[in-house]
Amino acid sequence: MQGILDVLRKRIERGDVSRYQIARDTGIDKASLSRFMHGHTGLNVATAEKLADYLGLEIIIRPKRRKEGR
Repeated sequence: MQGILDVLRKRIERGDVSRYQIARDTGIDKASLSRFMHGHTGLNVATAEKLADYLGLEIIIRPKRRKEGR
């Protein structure tokens, strides 16, 4: 999950939309978004998915690849 959160943070940092605008458009609490961006908290799955969708990203879960030799 940490990799997903890192991608979301980077996309927000590099984007043209302010955090205020993102919070307003998505309904995500401004304070929660700020704590997330500063690395103080993570996001639950529903919020991460909502944020990803807003940013034009898709979260995909797939089975782990098996290591060779197993």
